[in-house]
Amino acid sequence: MRRSIVIFSSVLLLMLLAVGVTVSASPEAQSGQTTYTVVYGDTLFRISLRFNTTIQALASANNISNVNLIFAGQTLIISGGGGTGTPPPGTGVPSNYVVVPGDTLGILARRFGTTIQAIASANNITNINLIFVGQRLTIPGGTGGTPPPGGTPPPTGGTPIPPPPGGFALGGQVFSFSYPDQMRGAGMTWAKSQVRYNQGDSPSVAQGAISAADNRGFNSLLSIVGNPAQLAANPTQYYQDFATFLGGVAALNPDAIEVWNEMNIDREWPAGQISGANYTQMLSAAYQAIKAANPNVLVISGAPAPTGFFGGCTVNGCDDNLFIRQMRDAGAANFMDCVGIHYNEGIVPPNQRSGDPRGNSSHYSRYFFGMTDLYGSTFPGKQLCFTEIGYLSPEGYGPLPAGFEWAASTSAQEQADWLAQAVTLARQTGRVRLFIVWNIDSTLYGADPQAGFAIVRPNNTCLACITIGAASQ
Repeated sequence: MRRSIVIFSSVLLLMLLAVGVTVSASPEAQSGQTTYTVVYGDTLFRISLRFNTTIQALASANNISNVNLIFAGQTLIISGGGGTGTPPPGTGVPSNYVVVPGDTLGILARRFGTTIQAIASANNITNINLIFVGQRLTIPGGTGGTPPPGGTPPPTGGTPIPPPPGGFALGGQVFSFSYPDQMRGAGMTWAKSQVRYNQGDSPSVAQGAISAADNRGFNSLLSIVGNPAQLAANPTQYYQDFATFLGGVAALNPDAIEVWNEMNIDREWPAGQISGANYTQMLSAAYQAIKAANPNVLVISGAPAPTGFFGGCTVNGCDDNLFIRQMRDAGAANFMDCVGIHYNEGIVPPNQRSGDPRGNSSHYSRYFFGMTDLYGSTFPGKQLCFTEIGYLSPEGYGPLPAGFEWAASTSAQEQADWLAQAVTLARQTGRVRLFIVWNIDSTLYGADPQAGFAIVRPNNTCLACITIGAASQ
């Protein structure tokens, strides 16, 4: 259970990549060529549309043998293209398009050279975060839904299309996945599931979770966790085995992978081996394997448990503020697209920065902004991905088990209101890329009261779906 969790030019390039800036080199431009620096989420197909060229031309000019494999930071020569790097809005004639899994209005606007507002207006869409698989849209002033000759079809099915830097997406962790309509009504487009890996497992064990999301029209986030006992036996070999497994999972086309979970406590990582440096070794191998198999998969670092319980670092665990510093110092920023973060012990509204009634009320993990400030300042060049954010309420279930009494007074309405406020605040920061509500539909309420965090309550009502949906407008 989650509980109280160099060279100047190189630096400049990383800073530019972090905000999605493309870089052009003038010598090539003067000779009739343009250069483009790949950013997260790019594919050769999307770049070919942007520059009015073909995938084959890009591959030939850059000696690319695998057209599905490009990397953020890679500089491409664009020869024979007529594009400027930004699609002209409002060009072409209206087109019809049928929504497929992974689509958003932002993605469609970029693909067709129009704007989100124009598509929303043409289709009477009031919530720009809510479109459905199978929905037929009129694309005003678009360039058409058929790619140019030599291109490949637009990504469909489970093919990942991560949101661009600066974007914001909303989702929830699912268990039975029984409430997709309520999730859509809340403006959610992502579904998170956890997959447990054991050495020898085939990557196909993750296919069910990916298909469950795809078939319901959601982007898929897999939080993949291994076996601490197997890890303890031979860490170096385990890192490689785990990375190979993750590469195989990436080839199945999930949209995002979170590498491990709460690795700063001995429930999830071997006692005596808990450190941000050790985890970064795993993350490095995992990132490279995932990107080699499928460069469009969003790689999220495992989110530590937000806690000050250990008072530093001990054999059994490490406070997350120290753990993420260790990750930073070991170079973890080079091996993730987004920083994983958990927040799940709040009992005050998320706009508060003080006033928690419990002891140690100044501790950062008590507050939404305490967590975003800490993780944002530790990894200033990276966006934040809340892979778990929730408020615990016993309403409808009875007394909370030992260790969770701190949430005894939180009502289901407060849970709903605070989550909606947190969604609004997260979007306003401009730093949060993904906001995954913990959780949608757990029914487990024992020593681990997961159901108390669920937004679908015992009577099958979902107050939070209403409040979050309103906040998503």
